[in-house]
Amino acid sequence: MSDLPPLPVTFRPNRTRAVLLTAGVAIFVVITTIALLLEHLSPGERLSFVVTAALLAGVLFLLSRPKVVADESGVTVVNIAGRRRLDWAEIIQVNLRPGDPWVFLNLSDGTSLPALGIQPGIAKQQAIADARALRALAEARSTARPTTGPDEDQG
Repeated sequence: MSDLPPLPVTFRPNRTRAVLLTAGVAIFVVITTIALLLEHLSPGERLSFVVTAALLAGVLFLLSRPKVVADESGVTVVNIAGRRRLDWAEIIQVNLRPGDPWVFLNLSDGTSLPALGIQPGIAKQQAIADARALRALAEARSTARPTTGPDEDQG
């Protein structure tokens, strides 16, 4: 399959990430500048402004964290607060249905794992292309799926 992306490959919502990181830096700079320019604030109040700005920026930086990294041995899904490593054989199906906020990976243990690194928010066409690429990689590399021919019943 020549249409498979070369490994390793990282899928992430780059436009969304750029917006979140830019907003985080801008919020931190604006609030910190205001804290420094307001002359009637005590040092403790200035510090509280800076800490609040850092917390807001930190939340936006966490929201920009999601990615999906595919390599020869499997996939690493990095979501907002967690990371999970999957072997290719664990991935049964890659889903991005109309209206889904991000890709869902159906796993061999019967569970579904959200992969926030591929989300159609700002860049819908890129997310669809990324989901197709990850699906093609999973289909090409997974040993968990039955190998039935086109004439055999999969029912």
